Amino acid sequence: VIVPDSDTIAAYCLDNRINPLAELGRPSKYSPELAALICAEISDGKSLRSVCRQPDTPALSTVFKWLTENKAFSDQYAVAAQERADAMAEDLLEIADDGTNDWVDTDKGPALNKEHINRSRLRVDTRKWLMSKMVPKKYGDKQQVEHDVSDNVRRLIIGE
Repeated sequence: VIVPDSDTIAAYCLDNRINPLAELGRPSKYSPELAALICAEISDGKSLRSVCRQPDTPALSTVFKWLTENKAFSDQYAVAAQERADAMAEDLLEIADDGTNDWVDTDKGPALNKEHINRSRLRVDTRKWLMSKMVPKKYGDKQQVEHDVSDNVRRLIIGE
């Protein structure tokens, strides 16, 4: 088997207008199909960082650039982010209901696994906090404003 040297390969690529690096690396060109894939993963509850760690997905910085440059993608992503909060609400139920590792076997018999319970609490609290920031109208704390009008102000308004 004869393997050409790098100068021969470079000349061939130049003559045939082939970029030898074109197939390497992460995708950086926006496409509606790739945007739909990213938004579907976000809707399922995944973070953008975890989506961008997958093979054949763009880098996190690339997606941020698309969000600022492409209004259609930005709108699609905003909907996906709201749906992610709903997926997190579903996660809350699963985490809270899962008591699988709440007990451990010890030499003295079954014992409460405080580390696992605290970790589950942290997972629930973190998701609740994120949900309240992502979709405050739906998952945020309701703020109630109370007001009291004194008799003097009431008389001024009514004209008594």
